Amino acid sequence: MSRFARDITEAELGDYQRAVRLVLRHPLITARWPDDKALRRVRRFSAQLRQDLADAFGYRLELHGATARLVRQKDQVDAAQPARTRTAKEFDRQRYAYLMLCLAVLGRAGGQITLSELAEAVAADAGRIAGLELDPDRGADRRAFVDAVAWLEERGALTVADGSAQSWASDPRAGEALYDVARDVVLALYRPTKMVQAVAGIADLLDRSAATSGNEERRIMAQSARRAAVERPVVYFADVDEAVGNHLRGTAFAEDIQRLTGLRLERRAEGVLLVDTVSGFSAERFPSTGSVAQVAVLLAVEMADRITDPDGRRVKRMDGPSIAERQVALTQLIDVGLPTASQVLLDEELREPDGDVPVPDSDDGRLPFVTDSFLLDATRRILTRHAGSFGAQWHGDPERLCAEAKALLERFGCVLAVPGGVLVLPLTGRYRNTTAASKARRSAPRLF
Repeated sequence: MSRFARDITEAELGDYQRAVRLVLRHPLITARWPDDKALRRVRRFSAQLRQDLADAFGYRLELHGATARLVRQKDQVDAAQPARTRTAKEFDRQRYAYLMLCLAVLGRAGGQITLSELAEAVAADAGRIAGLELDPDRGADRRAFVDAVAWLEERGALTVADGSAQSWASDPRAGEALYDVARDVVLALYRPTKMVQAVAGIADLLDRSAATSGNEERRIMAQSARRAAVERPVVYFADVDEAVGNHLRGTAFAEDIQRLTGLRLERRAEGVLLVDTVSGFSAERFPSTGSVAQVAVLLAVEMADRITDPDGRRVKRMDGPSIAERQVALTQLIDVGLPTASQVLLDEELREPDGDVPVPDSDDGRLPFVTDSFLLDATRRILTRHAGSFGAQWHGDPERLCAEAKALLERFGCVLAVPGGVLVLPLTGRYRNTTAASKARRSAPRLF
């Protein structure tokens, strides 16, 4: 008998797995986010979900009022899941700062608040942070602030009672909006376990579980392995501790993941990935539809053919940065924005780190290096070969199309961007035999 979903009948198992996928994809669920049926799906299996999510991943599921919040343990910083605006633009530092200041203001607000009152309070708090301000007379500041407010609207923390945020963004003197504040959603969104002033860096917010026995260590490593499988597009054995890799290779591991999520675990010599063809488990999929995704998979084919071509010039191979090195670089980049003037650190947090950051040894050899010029030339060949499948804007800007396709491949663990090109990771080989069939667009551009 499986260790998970013990009290779920076979008739209910599909619905239960959908609830697990729902919570893993949307750590915050409200009466209307991500849709008006999601909260009912979670409440139906709440007891079993709490137990399985805690045992399998070390997560804590909290249900309060009209919210369900999954409090996750994070083992590493992930740059591939940014907050986005309604137009799919990634949040920058300014928008993230406004979002957190909005939550701070709403946490002490009443049941209603006007947009101008919220902006005034956020501007007062922003003015006390070096390098940050909110000037209502500056259009860029207003748009960034409205993006943060819209993010809260989508998730049900704010509901428009009257007016429009867009009219305020156009002219704060002529426009206004009145919001109802859902305090249970606000509290679910931001419930820090540590004073922000006591955080020395982003690494303080990552999981630091310590084992007290051999059994406890195995449990922690198993949870870390399951978290990696559901949180990352692909998990390479070279990027995890040996103990985590041993769990990833185990037969019971694949059975547990499939029992919980309904997704099949694909295992290769280099690592594992979850295969999702129908459920929409992740917010972004690959391969997928759309010009960027189509070019990305065709670039993967081009790179695989280039690497394996016996008649071509030998591909240069290089040592890529390890996962530990990439994590250090990313955490340092994030910590640059930390406001240090208000920090109140404890003695143990003021100590210098002991020695260098450990970097795990890698025994999988060097990775093939493909230049940016090759990728751009390949993109141009793809546009020519499948001319009718791409719009005029892409034919006029192949550099942008190539850059976005490369970024997509990096998000899914197919390549690793380095100066001058990319290092090709093993997952790219999965698409080496892909064939493409052109389907002309209704408004295909005329090339001649």
